[in-house]
Amino acid sequence: MQKKSRKQLVLINVIFTVICVGILVFLFKAPKETTSPLPHDDIHNPFFAIESKKEAEQSCLSCHDQGKEAPLPENHPPKYRCLFCHKRNR
Repeated sequence: MQKKSRKQLVLINVIFTVICVGILVFLFKAPKETTSPLPHDDIHNPFFAIESKKEAEQSCLSCHDQGKEAPLPENHPPKYRCLFCHKRNR
C-alpha cells in the first residue's frame, strides 16, 4: 500500500508542476499593455493630486464626452472607468 501512495504523491507533484509551468507560460505570453497612460500636461495634472480614482474620473467627460473637445471613439469601453485603464504614472 505504501508503493501505491508514493506513486500517487509523485503523480500529484508532476501534475502540480505541469499546471504551474502552464500558468507561467500563459503569463509570459500575455500581450503588453497598449493603453496610453494619463498624460502629464496642464489639463490632466490636477487629476494626479486627487487620491480617489472615482473622484478624479468625475471630470473626464467634461472634455471626453460626445460633442466636447476630445470625444471618445464609439467603440471605447465604459466611459465611467477612465483610470481603470489609463494609469496615473506618478
